Amino acid sequence: MTEGDAIQALHIGPYATEPETLARMDALMTDEGWTHNGRHHELYLSDPRRSPGPAAKTILRQPVRRTR
Repeated sequence: MTEGDAIQALHIGPYATEPETLARMDALMTDEGWTHNGRHHELYLSDPRRSPGPAAKTILRQPVRRTR
């Protein structure tokens, strides 16, 4: 898979709180002069059937491109 530039974050917690992590990623992108370049995707490090919500680990990746 060729993706190009991206920012990523390790989200620890239930899927319902992922929007908070995505919002922090958006703020970082704006501060650093990047913009969205496609849809974010998720890499699940924990099995949701085995890890309770607070212990779930997910990598959130957002493709980006430079705006300045």
